[in-house]
Amino acid sequence: MSDRAELLVAPLLPAIAAQAAEADATRSVSPDVIAAIKASDVMRMSASRGLGGLESGVGAIARELEAVAAACGSTAWCLWNHLCTFHFFCGLLGPEHQDLLADIVRSHRWVCFPAGAGTAISGRADGDTTVLNGVASFGSGGRYADYAGVTFVPEGARAPRFALLRLDQPGVRIDPTWKAMSLRASATDHIHYTDVRVPARSIVDFPPRFREAFREPERAMVDARYREDWVGLSDLWLGAMAVGVAAQALREAAEGIKGRIAIMGVKMVERPTIHVNLGQAAAAIGAARDAVFGACARTDSRIAAGRTPAEPDYLDQLGSTMLALRLCDEAMRLILRVLGGNGLREGAPFERRYRDFQAMPLHINAHPDRVSEQYGRHLLGLPTENAF
Repeated sequence: MSDRAELLVAPLLPAIAAQAAEADATRSVSPDVIAAIKASDVMRMSASRGLGGLESGVGAIARELEAVAAACGSTAWCLWNHLCTFHFFCGLLGPEHQDLLADIVRSHRWVCFPAGAGTAISGRADGDTTVLNGVASFGSGGRYADYAGVTFVPEGARAPRFALLRLDQPGVRIDPTWKAMSLRASATDHIHYTDVRVPARSIVDFPPRFREAFREPERAMVDARYREDWVGLSDLWLGAMAVGVAAQALREAAEGIKGRIAIMGVKMVERPTIHVNLGQAAAAIGAARDAVFGACARTDSRIAAGRTPAEPDYLDQLGSTMLALRLCDEAMRLILRVLGGNGLREGAPFERRYRDFQAMPLHINAHPDRVSEQYGRHLLGLPTENAF
């Protein structure tokens, strides 16, 4: 990992780490931490300079998220969601909505995109507005956000449409439904919309295969960087967070073992199997980091060269992340083997980190079944049928 002092988020890391256990227990990130993140420049990293953002490299954003995840997985998950969905919204809304996007950047507003399984929102035309009703699921960071992206189907239509709306308006309710074991403070909740009005001018098409639509030269974009698929970028940044969690778990385990005594009074630091398992874990994490940051570097080079991404580039992002997650999973299991029952009983933070990690390879964007199927079909010359 690069020198953390160089990171934009470096001043916030002690506070993020200090509240991690409480966030896990209460299922909510500290309001002070959320306020500090919103006030920081890390919020503007995925925004282009034309929007008042930092236009940071994909690898630079990955390094920030890697460090935050090492401090608190739930906090990193929410920040990750903001950075990658804002990238997506810029591609969807385009130059016609540049003023709105620039205001979000300038005001350090947080965005989210609840659109998971079970999402069902309808839109009814009423004069120059559309009235939205329904529920959107898996709104990561929703309770901390200021804006939400909404996909809905207008009455009498089949094609979905999209709008970006304020969450503090009448008719919006956030339901704290996230009860899973992992990332318990990620606020991955349901957002309900009851007669929420959206100006017709704020609504845009939602192309089913958006990554392909964004690659079309005739499509006007706020910035060429937004032709990069947000799912591919989200995977790379998710892989960086997994590396951050696994690397921190390894550091803590190695430090904790130095003073531990095993059964029959043997010092754990002298046991050969400890050396073997920790060595394998370190090698796996190192390889995972190389996979993620190698793909980040290739993406940054493509953006710098002004080259529009193609399907193999997208699959490279997904495949590199899938491999990194598999390697981190192996490392976490090796660390668990080293700690044993006593290591967990003694209250080390490994259990929380292990739980948090479980959500990462299960996210639909990086799920090995989805990624492998798309990659395999492409290698056989078949269309990648998955819509994203």
